[in-house]
Amino acid sequence: VQAHRLCPPRGAGSSLEPEERSMEPPAVPEEEEEEEEGAVPLSMAPGPVGCQLFGYVGIEAVLEQMKIKTMKTGFEFNIMVVGQSGLGKSTMVNTLFKSKVSRKSSQPGQEERIPKTVQLQSITHIIQEKGVKMKLTVTDTPGFGDQINNENCWDPIIKYINEQYERYLREEILITRKRKIPDTRVHGCVYFVPPTGHWLRPLDLEFMRRLSKIVNVVPVIAKADTLTLEERAEFKQRIQEDLKTHAISVYPQEDFDQDPEDRALNGRIREKIPFAVVGADQEHQVNGKRVLGRKTKWGIIEVENPAHCEFPLLRDLLIRSHLQDLKDITHNVHYESYRVRRLNESNLPG
Repeated sequence: VQAHRLCPPRGAGSSLEPEERSMEPPAVPEEEEEEEEGAVPLSMAPGPVGCQLFGYVGIEAVLEQMKIKTMKTGFEFNIMVVGQSGLGKSTMVNTLFKSKVSRKSSQPGQEERIPKTVQLQSITHIIQEKGVKMKLTVTDTPGFGDQINNENCWDPIIKYINEQYERYLREEILITRKRKIPDTRVHGCVYFVPPTGHWLRPLDLEFMRRLSKIVNVVPVIAKADTLTLEERAEFKQRIQEDLKTHAISVYPQEDFDQDPEDRALNGRIREKIPFAVVGADQEHQVNGKRVLGRKTKWGIIEVENPAHCEFPLLRDLLIRSHLQDLKDITHNVHYESYRVRRLNESNLPG
């Protein structure tokens, strides 16, 4: 029986005309007959099968759907800044988002008093740009490292981060839970290193060693305009050596690179870490343009000029290129580790 006898006659208006093929099984080459019984042919091996489209389907429209949904619902981003008083944490946050979002700037008229202990303070803003809404939460750590005895001064910070994981976990394991769980987990921690020009202090090393295991830590050299270019390069090299010697993995972590492109991009970023940054929330006139910068006796330090400081690299990392990656690693790595540990503890007898 031939295959063409089972098909409708040609000329019936169908452009997909079947070829005449015999229903008899094809001849098997002698080499394949000698294969072991039960072996799976290469053509039958499981795996993704490519399919060539012969017309427009519209699969790419899902990107536009995701964009429209994100613009309607918005997204959340939580950042923590840690460092001694006077290193410009509040100014840096205001410079990052080009608005008054820091704790200090949101409380005008109040006397700035540095607490004697590390009391974490958070403030939330809704930032909107070109129709995209972002719920930004900035957590400041006044009093960190300001005391004579700074023993265990990182404990309140670790406790706060774990409390946000615990809050998310409790919402997640409810039988009837919310469609969208409020996300207060810290997605990134910017650690401000004093511009001493020497090696990292024991306080810096111990903080980053402990915190890098539970949150994405991004170290920066604060007030880098107090160092010359030679001092800055030498200080950065010493910090990189310290991090490598003490096996401290800061963001972006080398273990989490997904593909060669990410590995190459993150490799270039790791060569620049820690970023030497300068913060400023005031504009100045330079060559007929309004730029953010700091005015000194020698001129104006332009914050967004890569020749003056590395603030653009920090901004691109936190906002323009790796914001979603910060959130993904927080959820898939740090929060997942906390969730597994907590569920294992709850399953222990007694």
